[in-house]
Amino acid sequence: MTAGRDWTADAEAFTYHGGALDVARRLAPGAPKPWIDLSTGINPHPYPLPEIAPEVWSRLPGSGALAELEAAAAARYGAPAGMVVAGPGSQALIQALARIIPRGAVGVLGPTYGGLKAAFAAAGAQVDEAKRIEDMGDLDVAIVVNPNNPDGRITPRADLLQLHRRLAPRGGVLIVDEAFADFDGESESLAPVLPGKAVVLRSFGKSFGLAGLRLGFAIASPEIVHSLRAALGPWPVSGPAIAIGTRALADLAWTDAMRDRLGAEAARLDGLLKRNGWRILGGTRLFRLAAKADARAAFERLVAAGILARPFADAADWLRFGIPGDESAWRRFAGALAG
Repeated sequence: MTAGRDWTADAEAFTYHGGALDVARRLAPGAPKPWIDLSTGINPHPYPLPEIAPEVWSRLPGSGALAELEAAAAARYGAPAGMVVAGPGSQALIQALARIIPRGAVGVLGPTYGGLKAAFAAAGAQVDEAKRIEDMGDLDVAIVVNPNNPDGRITPRADLLQLHRRLAPRGGVLIVDEAFADFDGESESLAPVLPGKAVVLRSFGKSFGLAGLRLGFAIASPEIVHSLRAALGPWPVSGPAIAIGTRALADLAWTDAMRDRLGAEAARLDGLLKRNGWRILGGTRLFRLAAKADARAAFERLVAAGILARPFADAADWLRFGIPGDESAWRRFAGALAG
C-alpha cells in the first residue's frame, strides 16, 4: 500500500465484492506484476474456449440457440424443462428479480454476499439480515446463499423446503443463490425439486472460469419465469456466450475432473494458510475464509506484493482467499504470506 495511506479511503471498494484490481493497482503502482487476484472466488482454470463460427459474432442470437442453451442448463442442474432463464450473469438476474418480485419484508440469511441486500434495497425494499433460517418464515422474500459466501456454510435441502412451506401461506418467495454449488453441496441443490414461488440462481462464469462472458441462470416457477423474461428483454445473452455455455454445460467430464483438481488445491491452500498462523473458518473449493489478528495488515502487505485478497468491513480479522492459478502464483503467494 502507499506509505501512510488511510485504509478507510478505499475500504468500500475492496469489501463490497472482489475484483477491485484497478483500485489495488492505483494504491500500489510499484507492486510486482502480473497481479494475482485471489479476491473473487472465480475458478482460475478456465474452460477451454471452443471454435466459434464467425456468424455468431456478426448476427443477433436466435431464439432457438437461446432455448438450446437453457435446455443444456436444465439438464446440467437437474431442473424441470422450461423453467430456466438465461441472463447476462447472476448479478443481473438478482437485480431483475428485485424489480419484479413484490418486496414487502425481505430477509437475507447472513452474513453473506452483500450484492443481494444491495439489489433489493436499491429497488426500495427494507432488507434485514437473519442469523438463523428458523427466523425467516414470516417474510415476503427470503434469500439464502447455498453454499454460503464467504464461509461455505451449506444449508440442507430439507431445511430450505421447510422454510418454503412456512413462506407459502403468506405467498412468500424463496430465492436460493447457488453460485458456488457446481463444486460443493450440489446434492443439496433446490433446482431438481423446485417448489412454486421459488427461484434458484446459478453462476456460469465462476465455475467455468469465464466471468467476463457474463452468463448466469435462474431456475424458477412459471409465473416468475414469465416476468423475468419480460424484465430482461430481447437478446439477454450474447451469441458467443450462448455457443460457449451450451458446450461447456454438457461437458460433465470436465466438471468432474475440475471438482477433483480444485478439491486438492483447496486442501493445499488450507495447509499454506495454517502454516502461516491463519485459522480456517470455512469455504468452498473455489475460496477459503481464514482469520488472523493482523489480517488487515496482511492484506496491505499482500497488495504491496501484487496480490489481492478479499477483506471484510465488519470482520477486520478475516480475509478470503481464492485459488492461485499456477505454480508461479503459488510461490509468490507463499512468499508474500510469510512476510
